[in-house]
Amino acid sequence: MILQPMQAEPGQAGLGSVSPYNLFLETLTARVIQEDYRISREEAVAVAAVAPGDEMLLFHYASRLRRAFKGNTVGVCSIVNAKSGRCSEDCSFCSQSAHYQTQAPVYPLMQPREILNVARQAKVDGAQEFGLVISGKGIASRLELEAIGALVKAVIEQVGIEVHASVGILNKSQIEYLRQCGVTMFHHNLETSERYFSSICTTHSYEERIQTLRAIRECGLRSCSGGIFGMGETLEDRVDLALTLQQLDVDTVPMNFLHPIDGTPMQDLVPMPPMEILRTIALFRFILPDKEIKICGGRVVNLRDLQSMIFAAGANSLMVGNYLTTAGRDPELDWQMLRDLELEVDPSGCGAK
Repeated sequence: MILQPMQAEPGQAGLGSVSPYNLFLETLTARVIQEDYRISREEAVAVAAVAPGDEMLLFHYASRLRRAFKGNTVGVCSIVNAKSGRCSEDCSFCSQSAHYQTQAPVYPLMQPREILNVARQAKVDGAQEFGLVISGKGIASRLELEAIGALVKAVIEQVGIEVHASVGILNKSQIEYLRQCGVTMFHHNLETSERYFSSICTTHSYEERIQTLRAIRECGLRSCSGGIFGMGETLEDRVDLALTLQQLDVDTVPMNFLHPIDGTPMQDLVPMPPMEILRTIALFRFILPDKEIKICGGRVVNLRDLQSMIFAAGANSLMVGNYLTTAGRDPELDWQMLRDLELEVDPSGCGAK
C-alpha cells in the first residue's frame, strides 16, 4: 500500500497536535525499518514535498533511517585527479572538458611517486579509501590500462590503503584486469535522471553509463554511483536518479552539488541553497535507506556553516581533502566536526554497518 500524507483541515495543526506530514514520515520510516520496505516514486515525491518549517521533521526521520541501517559510524575517503583535462566529452558542468575554455589544469597520467605522495597524505588525513580518477570517456589504450594497474598495485603495496577507480566507461575485461590489480570498487556517476541527461551531455548516452555499472556488478565488484545536483534538474529528476540507483543496487551513492566553473555552460547557474541540499540528502536516504550516502564535491562552498548537518539529514560518509579541480577544506576541520558530533569512523572502510 502506497502511503500519502493527509491534508490538514483548517485549524487542525495546533499546539500538541501531530501534523499529517509528521504522521506520514513516521509511518513510512517504520515500514522501511521494520519491513525492509522500499518506497514508491509517489511516496518519494511526497517525502520531498516538505513545507517551510517542517525541514527538521524530515531530517529527524532521515537520521533515524541512517542510524537504523548504518549505526553511528561514517566512512571517509579521498581522491586524486590522476589525469586532468582534454576530455572529449561535453558534460556541461565539467571544467575538464576540451569543449570549454576553463582554468582547470591539464596533464597526463601522473607519475607513480606523485600518486604515492598524494596517497600517503590521504592516509595521514584519515582517509580509509583512496580513489584514482582520470579524465576522459574511458581508458585510452592497453598501455594506459596497464599503467593505471601498476599505480593501483604500488599504492596498495607501499601505502596500505584501499584503492578505488574512477576511469570512465569500462568493459568487463578492463574491470577484471583492474580487479586483479587490487581495485575493490569502481566509481561511475549517472549524474542525473535519464530524462535530463541529454541536457547536460550529448557525446555519450545514459545507457552507456548504466551498462558500465551493470558490468561492474557482474564482475562481482562494489559500485559507486551518484550525481551532481543543482544543474537545472527538477525534483522529479532527483527522485528518478535515486530510484535508478536503487534498481542498479549500487553500494555507495556520492552526492555532489554544483560549484559553477567559469567557462562552462553552467557558469551562471545559481548554487543550491544549503537547506535545499539537506532536503535532497534526506530524500536520498529515504529512497536508498541501506546504502552509503557520501557527500562530496560542492560541500564546502555550498553548505558553508551547515556542513555538520549532512549527518542529521541522513548522510553517513564524506570525502575529505581536495576535489578534482576545486579545493576542499583542511581535513582536520572535518575530523573535529566528526569528534564534535560523536560519530565514529567505520573500521570496514566502506561506510557499511
